[in-house]
Amino acid sequence: MRVNAYAAPAAGQPLAPTTVERRDVGANDVLIAIEYAGICHSDIHTVRGEWGPQPFPVVPGHEIVGTVTEVGADVTGHRVGDRVGVGCLVNSCGRCAPCLGGDQQYCAEGPVFTYASTDHDGTTTQGGYSTHVVVDAGFVLSVPDGLDPAAAAPLLCAGITTYAPLRHWGAGPGKKVAVVGLGGLGHMAVKIAHALGAEVTVLSQSLKKQEDGRRLGADHYWATSDPATFSELAGRFDLIVNTVSADLDINAYLGLLTLDGVLANVGAAPGPMSVNGFLLGSARRVLTGSMIGGIALTQEMLDFCAENGIGADIEVIPADRINDAYERVLASDVRYRFVIDVATIV
Repeated sequence: MRVNAYAAPAAGQPLAPTTVERRDVGANDVLIAIEYAGICHSDIHTVRGEWGPQPFPVVPGHEIVGTVTEVGADVTGHRVGDRVGVGCLVNSCGRCAPCLGGDQQYCAEGPVFTYASTDHDGTTTQGGYSTHVVVDAGFVLSVPDGLDPAAAAPLLCAGITTYAPLRHWGAGPGKKVAVVGLGGLGHMAVKIAHALGAEVTVLSQSLKKQEDGRRLGADHYWATSDPATFSELAGRFDLIVNTVSADLDINAYLGLLTLDGVLANVGAAPGPMSVNGFLLGSARRVLTGSMIGGIALTQEMLDFCAENGIGADIEVIPADRINDAYERVLASDVRYRFVIDVATIV
């Protein structure tokens, strides 16, 4: 079936209306009528060619919420009429140790991403800036009734990207967690860390979003442009989640960790890091990274967010404002995620 969509025709070109072909619904597939699609900074990096050559035209979008309209003969976990979500993954080998352990995002043969990726049938995946998508049922998430569907869309990337390291490294009562940056990822990290019971500190360049930070659940808010911040907070945190994609003085942040403290990077900084080995060894600190989460963990995150009343702070836009939204994301002019009303894709 051919469906309406918005695609980038070439690197750096504005997104424009088009149509894309969706495969027939196979025995293990689910056809989803998309209601909302979040805009992620990854979408912008991809369509601007900043992450290398892409198989243009590209339909971005890996924060998808919609309704099941058809299921394959062997599908048992989803029914027509269910509200469901699709995140960054739509396939993996299913055989390697990471896949068998529920970490499909680290598939040894390479995960199949929701757009600009080669699926196992040789076709190029196209994402959620479209009216419908066909996805293997094993990669379709159930969206709990307690979640607003538009606010739930960014959870499929921003939510799981921050939930994964917070859960893995034990954020919870008695733990001091810092979040670097209060943007699309950072605002979700603050909400989730607060709901997990941690004491939460925001580390941002300035104090201009301090009131937002408190509203989202931060206990403390410090400006990293003030050198005194790094001396006053030295050795304080059990876990720091770095959500920014700019180059940082990583050693300054390592110095904020306590014994066995962890600095987890979820932002994708463009350049290499220079790390002071003494800072790592002197307090057995850990410098690590994290990339989204597997399907089971993503479902756990959605259920957790529903139980705790957590959704993204969003601005819903019609499809004809996608290009404007991209410019506003680059200018940090959104609090905190754009979500496309897919009903406006015609």
